[in-house]
Amino acid sequence: MSLKKDNYKSSDKKIMNFAINLAENNKYLTGTNPSVGCVIVKNNKILSFATTNNGGRPHAESIALNKNKYNKGTSLYSTLEPCSHYGLTPPCTNVIIKNKVKKVYYSIEDKDLRTFNKTKKILNSKKIVAISGLQKRNVKKLYNEYNYIRSNKAPYIIGKIASSSNLNILRNNSPITNEHSRNVSHILRFQNHAILTSYKTINTDNPKLNCRLNGLEKFSPNVVVIDKNLKIKINSYVIKNSIKNKLIIFHCSKNISKIRLLKNRGVKLIYQNVNNNQNFNLRKISQKLYSLGLHRILVETGKDLMTNFLNENLLNEFYFFKSDKIISNRDKINISSLVKMINKNYKNKKKINTYLDKDILTHYY
Repeated sequence: MSLKKDNYKSSDKKIMNFAINLAENNKYLTGTNPSVGCVIVKNNKILSFATTNNGGRPHAESIALNKNKYNKGTSLYSTLEPCSHYGLTPPCTNVIIKNKVKKVYYSIEDKDLRTFNKTKKILNSKKIVAISGLQKRNVKKLYNEYNYIRSNKAPYIIGKIASSSNLNILRNNSPITNEHSRNVSHILRFQNHAILTSYKTINTDNPKLNCRLNGLEKFSPNVVVIDKNLKIKINSYVIKNSIKNKLIIFHCSKNISKIRLLKNRGVKLIYQNVNNNQNFNLRKISQKLYSLGLHRILVETGKDLMTNFLNENLLNEFYFFKSDKIISNRDKINISSLVKMINKNYKNKKKINTYLDKDILTHYY
């Protein structure tokens, strides 16, 4: 059963909005699973609520129902279509049926083909009313990335770069932007499963590529390095910490001693063939990362590799930080051409300078 927007009660909308807020607060903490908010109601009284557990399991519906001794005759509100397939946990539809829930509201269908549009039929067959579309517009943005990943079976990739006001970047690791902008960068790291960069960036800057915000350190992403000939310096920070923050290197090297040395340091090496131009196919690398469960990727790299990602239209969004500093020394790289490409590749952009002092952040999408 599907109801028009005008037919939803005000109380139903408020409850679903509460569920949406729950899901938004837990976004980026649920691994490759979507963050779902769930609320259990009976006689206009909220009995329990929950979000998907950190790491993605158990699911919100199971947690919320298990909080109550009796759920017979209740209404369940879920931001996403409850799953109807067996994975590492039983289907949420089984839990709903077992608890004798009377009515189920959900905002949008799950793009996972194992569940997509199947839940309603299953619940209806057990005399449970299932209503989709409640606050659909409000929840659409919440699942934008998840829907893209599920529909395309590919990672959602975000580009990020910072420059001076005259569009220059330094060849060393000296900070260009202020502390406020750097904190936003660390939030982006926390939100993604992996950071992708080049061996040139590693060898020149020796970056840590982790999340250093208080309380979020344990959510530092994996590090992925593009390095055809395994030129990465063995004493770099990412190799020294390759066990703590998993390091993956894509290469096509035949250097047996370097391969053995990196493997002994805990580095995951993935051999990748080059194309006719002796370059890696970045789309194939992206697909490989998806197969490894790395579904959200942040590209933090220099001009050359970033240009290749833009040329292949692989970046879903882009964050461009511009400081008020002017860099005029010789040891610089100008990225004017890259900025032109960014402006050309995206239909929408939004400038943000709130809380960034004199820095300006432009979000392209």
